[in-house]
Amino acid sequence: MSSSELTLSAPPPTRPLGLRKNGKQWHPSKTAFRPTSHLTTYAKRTASRTALASTKAKEKEMKDEKEEERQRRIQAIKTKRAVKEEKARFEKMAEKMHKKRVERVKRREKRNKLLKS
Repeated sequence: MSSSELTLSAPPPTRPLGLRKNGKQWHPSKTAFRPTSHLTTYAKRTASRTALASTKAKEKEMKDEKEEERQRRIQAIKTKRAVKEEKARFEKMAEKMHKKRVERVKRREKRNKLLKS
């Protein structure tokens, strides 16, 4: 009787953590699937969402500033080219016409430009 009592009270033998039977020792050993182990709380989720939203807003603001600066540079180049073109056109007119007539045409075009805008 005493021998049977000893065997009943002893814990069941556990498998030793030695080599894997299939030979793939480089793989991590599997554990039980616990779906609730990696869940985050609602507060953490909302905090991460607000942080992400603020980061995106900052990125958008920076991109908009960069694009605005780019558009400003492009506009400056366009206006410089237009002024240069107009100057060249008036110089070409001055070769053919009198100086006073070119001045008169300039004034007239300036008035027309003001009326159009």
